[in-house]
Amino acid sequence: MTTAWTLHRGDRAPVQQSPVTCGSAALTVARMLADPGFAAWVLTGGTGPATGGFDAPALARFGAQERATMGRTNSPVAAGGALNLPWPTSLGTPPWGARAELQERTHARYAVSQLRWAGGGGRRAAYRRLCSTVTTARPALLYVGNAWLPRHITLVLPPEGDARPTVYEPASGTVLALPEGELVGGRLGLGGWDEPWLLVEPAG
Repeated sequence: MTTAWTLHRGDRAPVQQSPVTCGSAALTVARMLADPGFAAWVLTGGTGPATGGFDAPALARFGAQERATMGRTNSPVAAGGALNLPWPTSLGTPPWGARAELQERTHARYAVSQLRWAGGGGRRAAYRRLCSTVTTARPALLYVGNAWLPRHITLVLPPEGDARPTVYEPASGTVLALPEGELVGGRLGLGGWDEPWLLVEPAG
């Protein structure tokens, strides 16, 4: 049986390989969490279980998968054959491309929800959904930015003993707690961006 790969608060995780591949890095980590065989290949080249850290060869394999993922999410046809709407490359991964990629890799349904104009009540409801629906094999993407645009993408993982979800932040390669007040109040500070914009989350 292939050993599952896990990611917890305080762990060191890969840093995104380019300024526009935060979403691709998050999606590659999501695939590693959902597919132990893929995780073992990234970490060891297929020569061992999905354990240990990211040495130089593992980072090279991760970077190659990150680029391949962006090729799928930003192409005219996304994973699973869904059509993609145009999206500026400078903004990284389109939410609909991310949704198709997550559905293809996790075999679960995903939905895109907006948070920017959801108000406090809407954001609190979204936070409760993250606490109840996100699992290691079915994570969510959180788009963050400034008052005008989404500029960065992070990966939301399950709570770890204190009812707060965990978030992988690819700009720094860190794994942190996601407090409710910071999401609701637009004080996230993830990759230097505060305002929550979108969720690509498990649908039920």
